[in-house]
Formats: sequence, C-alpha cells, structure tokens
Amino acid sequence: MPRDFTLVWTRLAEQRRRQALSVEQIVAVAIGIADAEGTPALTMRRVATEAGTGTTSLYRYVTNKDELLELMVDAVQGERELPAQPSGDWQADLTLIAEGMRETMLRHPWLATELGGRAPLGPNALRTANFAMLAAAGATEDVTVAAALLGVVSNYVHGAVLAELSELEAVRRSGMNKDEFRAAVSPYVREVVVDSGAYPALLRRMIEAEDLSYDEQFAFGLRCVLAGIESRVARGGDAGHAAFS
Repeated sequence: MPRDFTLVWTRLAEQRRRQALSVEQIVAVAIGIADAEGTPALTMRRVATEAGTGTTSLYRYVTNKDELLELMVDAVQGERELPAQPSGDWQADLTLIAEGMRETMLRHPWLATELGGRAPLGPNALRTANFAMLAAAGATEDVTVAAALLGVVSNYVHGAVLAELSELEAVRRSGMNKDEFRAAVSPYVREVVVDSGAYPALLRRMIEAEDLSYDEQFAFGLRCVLAGIESRVARGGDAGHAAFS
C-alpha cells in the first residue's frame, strides 16, 4: 500500500470537524450535474463553480473525481430507507432490496455503471450490505451460500436495469418517444421479420406475446430468481457447500 494512501472515509471524519464547507453540499451539487448530464460532464471545476467555492478549496475535501464519485455513489444509496431489521421473510426482504436498487439506479442513471468495481466502504453502502446479509440468512445458514445468492440477486438487478436504461437511451437519442420510435422502425421490421418468413419464432412473439412493461418484466424476472434460490438452497440444499455442486 502506498505510504500516502488514505481512504476518503477516514479523511472526511477529520475534515468535518475542522472545515466549514459542507461535504454533503458538494456531493449534492455533483449528483445534480450527473443526473442531468451524465458523469462525463462532471469536473472538479464545474462542481466547485456550482457549489460556490474555488477549485482549490474543493481539493481540500476530495483529491480527484474518482473520490467524488465514491461519495456520490454512497450518498444515493442512502436514499433508500430500510427497516432496522429484516422481516424474517427472506423473499420479501430480498425483493425490498432488489426493488430499492432498481429505483435508485433508474433515478440516477449514472449509478449503474459506477457501482461496479467499488467496494462498499461508505456508511450507507455498509448499512445496506449488512441488511442484505441479514436478509439472506433467512434463506440459508451457510454464510458463503448467503453471500453467493446475494450476488445472484444483485447481478440480476444490475443487468435488468442496464438493459432498461440502454433501451430508454436508444429512444432518447432518436428524439422520439417510445411509440414514435416503434412506428419509425416498423417498416423495417415488417420487411425483415414479417414478410421474409425467416424468423418464425420472433414473428410469433410479435403477434402473440403480451408487451410487458419494464416494471412487469423486472418483477417476473425477480420472482424467477427467487424461486430458483428457494429450489436450490432453501430446501435443504445448503449442507456444507453442496449447493455449489
């Protein structure tokens, strides 16, 4: 570890005691910029200007943009209100966590790409992770399996939200709403899929399948994930690490 390495969380505890400018204010400004324009628009100079301070002053709180992003990620995770303790119904508890993750990532579209590769070291992230582990303990007494099943749920949520955001972004870039976008691409789809007869399974889906909303698709997928966990682990499949076999 480099000699001058310090965690931002350690440094902030001391800064809060001796500096007047609010770290929370700086982070709130940065979140507002990222929500409106994405993280590429986030620069230390831009944040300092909108926070009403100098760039040099800003560096007294965070040493670079990556540290600022770490604070932002933890701050938005704190928007989720969790009970003091899980209910004891592990499926309901994990559903609460999954739905909260999705809501937060949709409210802050930059979050989905920033979560990966960041250890949960901030206070809000740690609180959420602790609640999640307690919830998972309702499904299995094996802490290794519990951690693994949390990874399954988290990966599902992350993937589902990224897919949803990608589709929304594609529509946004077109300058049209969802219905207008579908109308614009329908001649191509009709020619390539319908008239050609080359994709019968896709054609059947287009004709017969219900058009699920994002909420319905997410809820269905999450139920499938939890049902799979129940079948594989909760019904006695967690003896030792047999659940991984």
